[in-house]
Amino acid sequence: MSVKRSFQSARDVMKKKLIFMDGMATAAEGVEKMRKEDVKILIIEKRHPQDAYGIVNVHDLIKGVIIPDKSSKAVNLFEIMTKPVISVPADMDVRYVASLLMKIGLHMAPVEENKEFIGMVSLSDLIIRNMHF
Repeated sequence: MSVKRSFQSARDVMKKKLIFMDGMATAAEGVEKMRKEDVKILIIEKRHPQDAYGIVNVHDLIKGVIIPDKSSKAVNLFEIMTKPVISVPADMDVRYVASLLMKIGLHMAPVEENKEFIGMVSLSDLIIRNMHF
């Protein structure tokens, strides 16, 4: 038997904490900020209005610093970031958020409203913060 769930949006399950950093910051500075703020993702700021945001996560740090055995003080965030950022609309149903993230192989994405990032949603948030699960 199928049970219809109540609508829940990305906004409803997102975490509001976002940390922005300049791409010229080093990976070491980025990790220190991640530790201090207790986040797993950094949003890399645009260099100019027509630019796109970037994003740095733990996988980027492993792939760009640990595996090639580089110094975290010698690698800038812009060198290892993923760009452009793929975001989800704040009013998108969590089912579609889950489907999108799974299809493109991401674990989390910024939530966007009125052309601004307002939070971060992750696959685990879709379960843990979902009051209708």
